[in-house]
Amino acid sequence: MKNNVVNVVGVSFKKYGQTYYFNSENLNLKKNITVIVETERGLQFGTVVTDVIKIEKAKIKFDLKKVIRISTKKDYTNYLNNIKDAKKAFTKCNELIKKYNLNMRLIDVNYSFERTQLFFTFISSERVDFRELAKELAKLYKTRIELRQIGPRDKAKEIGGIGPCGRPLCCSTFLHSFDNITINMAKNQNIALNPNKINGACNRLYCCLSYEDETYSQLKKELPKIGEYIDMDTVKGRVVSLDVLNQKYKIETDEKELIEVSNSGSNK
Repeated sequence: MKNNVVNVVGVSFKKYGQTYYFNSENLNLKKNITVIVETERGLQFGTVVTDVIKIEKAKIKFDLKKVIRISTKKDYTNYLNNIKDAKKAFTKCNELIKKYNLNMRLIDVNYSFERTQLFFTFISSERVDFRELAKELAKLYKTRIELRQIGPRDKAKEIGGIGPCGRPLCCSTFLHSFDNITINMAKNQNIALNPNKINGACNRLYCCLSYEDETYSQLKKELPKIGEYIDMDTVKGRVVSLDVLNQKYKIETDEKELIEVSNSGSNK
């Protein structure tokens, strides 16, 4: 049975950053241990943020990269040097962006652990021709250069942060893809359509609007619609508000009284 089970750990590359999962290769790993892992971008330095999770091989549906080793003091020193040099590259790249008069805002710069690649992440309201910029960066840093344009939601995912709920942003922790979020989800849940109340750090609609939308849609099927005229033995009038989760609604009677009715038919 042991051969059919994989020991998996979650690793993050930034504080409040997204968690990625790796085969721990039977290393004795615990939370907060720093490790060197294999990624599509080469080796990376990260921190273990979960306990070891045992998962059956048959249940793993994607390519699971490996934890190469627990980091050493030398690894940590190299990691800090990479951060320091990436900050310098950030400043230099901004100078070159002005030189070439490019409509782009640099968000992040980081090296792969072995410095085989240097990644520049930016946002822009338009498609950017950065070929000359990439050539000059390659001459300066003598390594493979990758410039990647991202949208506002991807920016929040890259940078991370704390949401209004007091928890790290969903997109930077456990969401691996973005659902299609619509204003109708907010309407469906009777949330005030105030941008300050329904927009996240990316200035786009909260991803969490989708979490309970299906539940609200199902519960609403059991209730009358706002504006519908209700004619019962005990009360007659139009529905003026819904309490979806408690399965109650309010009726304004023909005598202009407000009466709350539960879905069971009782009223008060």
